[in-house]
Amino acid sequence: MHWLVGVIVVVVLAYAGVCLFYYLFQERFIFIRFKLRKSYRFRFSRPFSEHWIVRPDGARLHALWFKASSSRQVVLYFHGNTGSLRRWGRYASQLIDLGVDVVMPDPRGYGKSRGKLSEVQLIEDAKAWFDHVQELTGTAPVVYGRSLGSGLAVPVAVDRNPPLLILETPFANLIDVAHAYLPILPYRWLLHYRFQNDEMATRLACPTYLFHGKRDQTVPYSSALKLYAALPSTIQRELITIPDGGHSDLHLSQEFRTRMAELLGAADQ
Repeated sequence: MHWLVGVIVVVVLAYAGVCLFYYLFQERFIFIRFKLRKSYRFRFSRPFSEHWIVRPDGARLHALWFKASSSRQVVLYFHGNTGSLRRWGRYASQLIDLGVDVVMPDPRGYGKSRGKLSEVQLIEDAKAWFDHVQELTGTAPVVYGRSLGSGLAVPVAVDRNPPLLILETPFANLIDVAHAYLPILPYRWLLHYRFQNDEMATRLACPTYLFHGKRDQTVPYSSALKLYAALPSTIQRELITIPDGGHSDLHLSQEFRTRMAELLGAADQ
């Protein structure tokens, strides 16, 4: 009997150790950041300029502004959790080809952006980028959130009411995503970062379109369904499902490209 008690103690201590490890190092799992020197020179085939804003806490944030040859609209694009603009900048061409400018910020700790991380600060930074674009252009940009970037795009859209909100492979909340990876941990007590899109989405007033693949192994399709169900019935909304789509390949779908062209064309009307 003593051996059974010993086994239980070992299991409990191991489980507590895993929980503690995740609690202490969760930022390393959620935000897979790659820093760049301020002097780093980006190389992209499309014209772009570098933009900076400084936040009240002293954080210095960086973004790239990609220019279309005949821009009709600006898309403020919040990218996913892995890499920096060195990687994500190449995705701008897909939207530039549709005749829109793309402004793509790096969050704190990514690329050339610097500053202490917190969910509140990340969301406030995202709103500051929206205001920056609107101040320079005189019009509100379309807001685009991809994967983890949906956790910034939704609260920005709630507070700023853009002409259009587009979410690619979004999640209802970060707990859903964490459970998909390792369902045995008590994430409600462990996570500092929640990004509760489903709660925020109930306050949306702008047209909102979700794109998600049924074969997404990173953000479960069920999480997108949960988020879509939270959208107010009073707004224009749609969940565009890509049956063979995964997490990073929706742009290969003809339906995705066609619908994106329709949405961005309509946003300019």
